[in-house]
Amino acid sequence: MALAPRLDHRQTQTLAMTPQLQQAIKLLQLSNLELSEYIDQELEQNPLLEREDPDGEHGAEEKAAEEMAAEDSAVAESSGGEDGPEQLDSVDLTANENLGADHDAALDTDYENVWDTDASDAPDADSLYWQVEGGGSFNGGGGAEESTEPGEISLRDHLLRQINVDIEDQIDRMIALQLTEMLDESGYLNDAAIETAAALGCSVERLESVIGMVQQFDPPGVFARNLAECLALQLRDRDRFDPAMKALVENLDLLAKRDFAALRNLCGVDADDIADMVAEIKKLDPKPALVFDNNVAQPVVPDVMVQRKGDAWLVELNTDTLPRVLVNNRYYARIKKKVVDKEEKGYIADRYQAANWLVKAMHQRAQTILKVATELVKQQEEFLNHGVQRLRPLVLRDIAAQVGVHESTVSRVTNNKYIATPRGIFEMKYFFTFGLGNTTGSGNPHSAEAIRFRIKSMIEKESLDNVLSDDRIVVILRDTGVDIARRTVAKYRVSMRIPSSVQRRREKALHA
Repeated sequence: MALAPRLDHRQTQTLAMTPQLQQAIKLLQLSNLELSEYIDQELEQNPLLEREDPDGEHGAEEKAAEEMAAEDSAVAESSGGEDGPEQLDSVDLTANENLGADHDAALDTDYENVWDTDASDAPDADSLYWQVEGGGSFNGGGGAEESTEPGEISLRDHLLRQINVDIEDQIDRMIALQLTEMLDESGYLNDAAIETAAALGCSVERLESVIGMVQQFDPPGVFARNLAECLALQLRDRDRFDPAMKALVENLDLLAKRDFAALRNLCGVDADDIADMVAEIKKLDPKPALVFDNNVAQPVVPDVMVQRKGDAWLVELNTDTLPRVLVNNRYYARIKKKVVDKEEKGYIADRYQAANWLVKAMHQRAQTILKVATELVKQQEEFLNHGVQRLRPLVLRDIAAQVGVHESTVSRVTNNKYIATPRGIFEMKYFFTFGLGNTTGSGNPHSAEAIRFRIKSMIEKESLDNVLSDDRIVVILRDTGVDIARRTVAKYRVSMRIPSSVQRRREKALHA
């Protein structure tokens, strides 16, 4: 067969990622707060867009356009003609579409925006287990010292004031300033002390001398090079660094293992004394610089609200954070009559098309989020009624099949978005959890999150004479129909920061 070039016609189908489709995908994965920031950027770039005021009145640009139209009667008369309607085109992004036609009647989405959290139905707060490597405070809480607000001053400014007052030698002051710049977010020095000495041209002995000076600064424990030194500095500040406490601080690995018998021997104290010493250690701050962190954590703002009203679960978008955008058709009609330059006409037409696409994409985003959230509520109704122990296994494919969208769309909708329920505010991803099989081979699988809750509940009810090992927990769960392996129990326990049975038994014996 001879080889020769030729022309062929082929008909194929491909998905083109147009700019409009890319924009719709981008908006879908943004939270309401992120969407508001994105809209602010679009408002700066597009003169034909404006944000609707919460009270429903037109924005400043629209009012200005009305005044201009009143002055120019010819333009005002033509604004209602074939060039476009006089009123603003708007899309009500907060209107709740009743999705119950294809679902249960209980899943109604048309209701008043009233939110009432039933605190009595809320699950118990997770108990925090003490960890030596924990942050903020050892007992998981925030004591009086941690809750003290230093104002708007930063840690660096706080230390610079002390350096200027307490260190007179200029060379030592320069070394102290350099050490301040080397602090991490917890207030610790890294391992580059020798390199710093070489860079500054000073001896290691002088560097160590300056470190000793700055370790006397407030807050106690700052400029430490490890956890043990941080605790030792705080204990010295409290005049509590005696030989017994020194031995305890030098053996934090035994403390993490709850090996109190070995600690008693090393410290030379009895059980009551070691208990008091451990309690005192827990009151210290392992990360002293965090109290000066001025980056206040922002509260989670839900994107979707869920409320029970009678026998129905009602779902709506959070209108307080959902931006509303209008296309100013009146302003478009007016300037369209004014411009004569071809390039300017092209720019106006492009901005008008972009504005309409944005409004359409926002409307589609709102409806998609509402549909997915409604189906989530339908699938996890038992969780809303009875708590986390009734959380059912769920994957993206289950929601996608019911809503009629692709799994990737469900993933984008649930990413970084939160839903407020009577049991608290949860990330939408929380409701997706794989299932563990049933020992009988029949029946519904068990949610991994529900199993974690059961393991934590069993451990919380332990006594000194009945500390459950991982093997024992496996037996109990299998007796109730949960097919689970020992390594899975251990993995769940570690993820909840629960110590092993040996460590829990030692800790209970200490406080017995």
